[in-house]
Parts: sequence; C-alpha cells; structure tokens
Amino acid sequence: MFLYVLAVVALLWLYRWYRETKRVPNKSDKYVYITGCDSGFGNLLAKHLDKLGFCVIASCFTEKGEVELKKVSSERLSTVHLDVTKSDSIKRAAEFIKTKVGQKGLWSVVNNAGVSVPSGPCDWLTIDDYRQMLDVNLMGVIEVTMSVLPLIKKARGRVVNVASVFGRISPFGGPYSISKYGVEAFNDSLRRTMLPFGVKVLCIEPGFFKTSVTDIDLLKNCVDKLWEKIPQETKDEYGIDYRHKVSVLMKEKFSHLPDSDLMKVVSCMEHAIAAVHPRTRYSPGWDAKFFWLPLSYMPTVISDYLLTKDNVKPAKAVQ
Repeated sequence: MFLYVLAVVALLWLYRWYRETKRVPNKSDKYVYITGCDSGFGNLLAKHLDKLGFCVIASCFTEKGEVELKKVSSERLSTVHLDVTKSDSIKRAAEFIKTKVGQKGLWSVVNNAGVSVPSGPCDWLTIDDYRQMLDVNLMGVIEVTMSVLPLIKKARGRVVNVASVFGRISPFGGPYSISKYGVEAFNDSLRRTMLPFGVKVLCIEPGFFKTSVTDIDLLKNCVDKLWEKIPQETKDEYGIDYRHKVSVLMKEKFSHLPDSDLMKVVSCMEHAIAAVHPRTRYSPGWDAKFFWLPLSYMPTVISDYLLTKDNVKPAKAVQ
C-alpha cells in the first residue's frame, strides 16, 4: 500500500513538473511592463526577459536607471519614467504602452516597485508614515494595474503582483506588512474577477533577499530618524538605550538572513510570465518556505511567542 501511494505521488509530481515546463510561444510578440526597474528584482527581470526574447517595457523612477538599463539591453527593450505615487505619471506611462503594443495588447504587467521604510514600532509612526508606504506598495500596485488592465484583457495576459511573505504574517510593526497584506487581498479579488476573461493573476511572495528593501543600514537609519521625531514621553517609555539595543539586535539577527541569489525570485517571476500553466503563488527563498509560511499557519499564541521572545523590551514594559 505504501509503495502504491508513493508511486502515485511520484507520478503526480512528474506530471506537475512536465506541465510547468511548457512555455508560451511567440515571445517576440509579447510585451511585458515591469515597474521598479532601477535596481533589484525589476532590473534583473527586465534584462532576463529581454534575453529570452520578450518585448520589455521597463519603468524606472530615475533617468539614470533608464540609461543604465538601455546600455545592456537589446533594441526590443524600451524604458519609461514612472512614479507609482503620481496618477499623471501612471497615465502617461499607460498611454505610451497603449501606443507601443497596438492591437496585440499587453501580455503582462509586473508590479515590482516597492519600498520598506519608514518602518518601526507602531506608536513611533504617524498616519503620514503609513500613507507614504501604502501609496507606493499598495495604491501604486492597484492604480498601475487598472491603468493597463484593458490592454491585458485584450491579450488574455497576466498580472504579476510582487507581495512578500510578510503579506502572510506580520513579524514587526509599521506599514510594510499592512501594504503587502493589501497586495495579497487585491491579488485574490482580481484573480477571481479576471477568470472569465482568460486573464491570469499571479502573486510572488519572496522571503528575505538582499535588496534595498532589506538593507540593514537603511533600516537602522530609519529607526534613528523616527526616534528623533517621537515625543519625549514615548522616548521615556522605551528608554534611552532602546534604539541602540534594537540596532544591535537587527545586525545580529538579520545581517546573515538575506539571500543574495536574486535569481531565485526572478526565475519565479519569469515562470509566472512565460509558463503556459503558471502557479497561482510563488514563495521563493528557503526562509519563506520552511519558516515564515509554516509560522503563519500556527496558532497565534505560538507565533506571537516565537516572534517576540527575543525582542528588546521597552523600559516601562509591563513585567
């Protein structure tokens, strides 16, 4: 009986593997719009898809990003300036894309642009701090998607949303996880809405990878800036040495965690775009697969304990 079950599992695994190896034809006729291509995942994905033969439309926040990307790409790749927090910028980019793709429509949009700061204890932040990140990580994703959705429906293409494993569990305070939970919810609702139109909506949920989003120095500087802004009453509650202890803990805990192999994420993005049968969700990174996702399914009392047991305690914490 055991051998029979094992054989069935093996056959199912082989079938899934074979099914997922199939790639879409006519890549040179397919346009892919990627946000956040100045650096990191977006930059690597743009170069990778260009080499595979796709027609890439790479949006960058800076002129330098556009220039540097064009230097190492083929003539198929085009760039466009984009600020995902500005409606006018999103509309201009959408008009450029509409002219570019013509009657073929847009094969895919990859909502990759995102930020990780400001981030810190919830009571250190103002509503403007939350709004700033939500504008980029959530509202930007929604508005960019809606601006090109008619073109994607025309091509029966794909929407690829880059969320995070922290859209499944919130290990720290601040708006980052909130924004990524929002992306997950938007992704799910859009996937079900677009199903009748033949549009696939996929989600990438990376773990810790070495990008500007997980830059320890950047995060430490954010903590320092937030500390300078909070009221004296709050500083007294946390204690004068709290900031220093948090910086030390961050360095000890997280400096060795980020995975430097960004192609693990890019490969998942490429599969979501190019596979005939893409997965609904991708969770690149061993930490995502074997720690964060399992932790998200555990009872709250267990996950709370594991996530807070080593935290720096405020000076006036209840004993």
